[in-house]
Amino acid sequence: MTIAVKHWLLAAVLGLGAASSMAADLQHIVNSDVRSAENKARDQYRHPVETLQFFGLQPTMHVLEIWPAKGWYTEILAPYLKEQGHLTIARNRQNDGNLEDPKKIHWARLADKLDQTIVKNPSHFGVVESLEFDPPAMLYLGGINRYDMIISCRNSHVWNEQGFLLDVYRSFFDALKPGGILAMEEHRSSTLSSIASRAGEGYLDEYYVISVAKEAGFELVSRSEINANPKDTKDYPRGVYALPPTLAMGDQDKAKYLAIGESDRMTLKFRKPIKDPQ
Repeated sequence: MTIAVKHWLLAAVLGLGAASSMAADLQHIVNSDVRSAENKARDQYRHPVETLQFFGLQPTMHVLEIWPAKGWYTEILAPYLKEQGHLTIARNRQNDGNLEDPKKIHWARLADKLDQTIVKNPSHFGVVESLEFDPPAMLYLGGINRYDMIISCRNSHVWNEQGFLLDVYRSFFDALKPGGILAMEEHRSSTLSSIASRAGEGYLDEYYVISVAKEAGFELVSRSEINANPKDTKDYPRGVYALPPTLAMGDQDKAKYLAIGESDRMTLKFRKPIKDPQ
């Protein structure tokens, strides 16, 4: 056996060991009693350990989480990063009394509740930085070339519906360090052909999302089916919101939607090039 082969085998073994250690550390956090029963019930659909491994999360990273809502990922990211890395959350805009959109008022209320949860549990969350993010008025994410990873889950359809998806992705690009990762999960529409899809309310076409990210300057690293759900037919009266956890149809066909589970999702990993294209 040559020295080169021995070095390769050693590196492979060390890599597997690091991955195994990461999985164990994440799983320990996922099982924590600090996490709510409501959030734990969603693990079967969102596969947190496998998804974060796919994204390439490391404990030394400075990570920006976009619109964490009730904090499903925050509960996992903050304790994982608190010793060696850092977590910043881009929360929804605070309600200073001038918000009129009922959705924004609701999101502001969720963000306030998460802020309180973090403050009440310092031993679990550590120090979590917070900033407001409300496109298109508030697109600045705290700095240029600042973050190692940006995680955005189930947000892109909102920005697309409002007409500024590309602007948001460009703000992500600016905020990431060269080589930084944009980690994304989004409700996936039905693909009809290479150039057409059927997108119900809340769903986006995967190739469209990739094309917008590329236009913003990103390169696609990999795609995963970790969060795929073949039971999701994507043809419901309220679109994706008919499914759990929202269950927008109330008691109407509730058993049917619970049996389907959460939406079929694309899971995408993009990178900001080390050197910007000339």
